[in-house]
Amino acid sequence: MSELVLSFLGTGSMNGSILRGVLAGGTPAERVRATTKSASSAQTLSEDTGVTVLSGEENARANLEAVKDADVVLLGVKPYAILDLAREIAPVLQPGTVVASVAAGITLDALEKALPQGQPVVRTMPNIPSSVGRGVISVTPGTHTTPDQLNVVKEVLSSVATVVEVEEHLVRAVTGVSGSGPAYVFYLAEAMQRAGEELGLPSDVARVLAKETVAGAGVLLSPDDADPAALRKAVTSPGGTTEKALNTFDERSLKDVIAAGAAASAERGDEMEQEYCGH
Repeated sequence: MSELVLSFLGTGSMNGSILRGVLAGGTPAERVRATTKSASSAQTLSEDTGVTVLSGEENARANLEAVKDADVVLLGVKPYAILDLAREIAPVLQPGTVVASVAAGITLDALEKALPQGQPVVRTMPNIPSSVGRGVISVTPGTHTTPDQLNVVKEVLSSVATVVEVEEHLVRAVTGVSGSGPAYVFYLAEAMQRAGEELGLPSDVARVLAKETVAGAGVLLSPDDADPAALRKAVTSPGGTTEKALNTFDERSLKDVIAAGAAASAERGDEMEQEYCGH
């Protein structure tokens, strides 16, 4: 990957995290380009990373210059602006440049139509733990994307996340499970803190107990062979306190609530596709 030229258009939390990840993985800064909206953010990012960063505020051709001769272009602006950005850079893209969308709600068909005929594209669905190098990102290749080109994108993204490949009709499920999923875990930690407070714990103690318990459980889940069900069973003694709590969750249909929330997230992803792509 050190020989690739990578272009990051937009450097918010997700694209910015991937940029830092590829640098940490050994990609030379001189082979990475980026764009930001403001001049001040461009200067800060350039000073922090050594990367050439162009700002739209100072240079109307910033995006065009950043993608010239790039091997991979990652579109990391807000979803509503992705297709306009794709149309903007279309005239200067090389035929073999892979364009990856790092945003929700943008279909492969819409992205391909915004770019030159035959342009290889990849749709991704990242999540926020990518900002600390522990994310999970799905990738879906477009019509004209070769296996080798997809592998290049996977290699870039693997610097900050576990990468899985899914068919496009399953992206909505990825959105419901992992795209929105970190917020579910934060919500659980909030609920655990509140439960501790209601049981009499001081707020600061309840907060530490809740967040460190959730974070520690995440570490136990991190090995490749870790199985959530097996871990749950291992810490649930028959007739014990944990079993009593889990039985209560089942009685109140917590699994159904989580499934409904994930489905609602997936449905919102469908709505975004309608809003941004018109299909």
